[in-house]
Amino acid sequence: MLYISYRHHKGKKFYEQPSNKAVAQQQVIHFTSLPLGRGQLGPVSWIDAWSKILFMNNVFVYCEIEETTVQEVSQELLTKGRKLANELDVELHAIAAGSGIKGKVEDQILPYGVDKLFVFDGEGLFPYTSAPHTDILVNLFTEEKPQICLMGATVIGRDLGPRVSSSLTSGLTADCTQLEIGDYEDKKAGKRYENLLYQIRPAFGGNIVATIVNPDHRPQMATVRSGVMQKAVYEGKAKGEVVYPNVAKYVPEVDYVVKVIDRHVEPAQNNLKEASIVICGGYGVGSKEGFDLLFKLAKELHGEVGASRAAVDAGWVDHDRQIGQTGVTVHPKVYIACGISGQIQHIAGMQDSGIVISINNDPDAPINAIADYIINGTVEEVVPKLIKYYKQNSK
Repeated sequence: MLYISYRHHKGKKFYEQPSNKAVAQQQVIHFTSLPLGRGQLGPVSWIDAWSKILFMNNVFVYCEIEETTVQEVSQELLTKGRKLANELDVELHAIAAGSGIKGKVEDQILPYGVDKLFVFDGEGLFPYTSAPHTDILVNLFTEEKPQICLMGATVIGRDLGPRVSSSLTSGLTADCTQLEIGDYEDKKAGKRYENLLYQIRPAFGGNIVATIVNPDHRPQMATVRSGVMQKAVYEGKAKGEVVYPNVAKYVPEVDYVVKVIDRHVEPAQNNLKEASIVICGGYGVGSKEGFDLLFKLAKELHGEVGASRAAVDAGWVDHDRQIGQTGVTVHPKVYIACGISGQIQHIAGMQDSGIVISINNDPDAPINAIADYIINGTVEEVVPKLIKYYKQNSK
C-alpha cells in the first residue's frame, strides 16, 4: 500500500493518508507545493496534479491482432480513445499482444494519437487464448491503474472483457453505441462525481437508451461493436512511445496449457461496412423473392444489401447482412431503406448515413422522421422503376 502526504508551501500539512496509523517510511511519499500554471496554490489542485503524475489514470485501448494486422475495430476505438483522453487531459495508451508482431504493428497503431504502446510479443499469444491475454491486462492494469479501458465487442472482446473486469472487480458495459465524459450526482449518497465515462447503449429490447456510469471502480470498461465509431488518423501531437515488456513477467507458464490446434477463418461474404451505397430491406419487403429485387438494384448501383432483424428472423436473408444494434453498423453515403419501419434498434446501426431514402407504403413509419427523401409506395412498385430508370440514364 502506498500512502501520500501533502504539505503546504509554508510547511502546513493539509492532506495525509492515513491520519491515525503508523506506516513504514518507504510507504510514504511527501510533496511540497509548486505553482500550478493557474497562479494558485491549493490543496485540491495539488492532490489532482500529483495524482495524475503518480497514478496517471490514462485511457487504455486493447488492440486485437490477426497475425500481424491490427483489426479495424481497434483503430476505431483508438480514435475515440484519443478524444476521451484529450477531454480528460490524460494520455492514450494501447496494448497489442501477439506472436512475431514486434516492428509490424506499431505503424498501424501510433498514427491514431497513441502516447504509449505496450507491445507484448511472445510465443503462445497468437492465436488468441483466454488465459495469457487476461493475465497481461490484469497485471498491467494493476501497475498502470487506468481509469478507462476500451475493447471491441468481438468474439475476443466478449471473452476477454468479462474476465478482466471480473478479476479487477471493475464492471463492464457491453455493446455501447456512444461514449462520452460527464458528471454524475448520487443524490442518495450525497456524492458528486466528475469526469466519469458515460457508457450509452440501448436497453430493454431497444425501448430505451441507457446511460451507465461506474463511479467507484476502475477501470471503467466498455466494449463497442465494429463500425459504431469512425477511425481517423490523429492530426495533433502524441508522444508515440513504444515499450516491449517481458511477457514472462505478466504471463505464467500455466496459462499456455490450452493450445489452438487448428483454425478456420471464413472470409466475409459482403462488404457492408465499407459500402458507399446500402440498400436495406425490412419485413415490408414481404418475401425472399422481394430481396431478389434489392440485390438487382444493388448490382446496378454497385452497392450492398442489408436487412433489418425482422427480415433476418423471417429467413429471407443471412444474418451477416443484419444492420442495427445486434448486427452491423454502417456509414454509407446513401442508405435506401425498403419496407423498414425504423425501430430504435435498427436506427442505431445506420444513423450516421449521409443521405437516407425511405421507400415505404406507410407515410407515418418512424424511419421517415430521419429520412432525407421519402417515396410513398410498396417495394414491388418502386424498386423495379428505380432499376429501369437507372439503366436508362447511366452510362
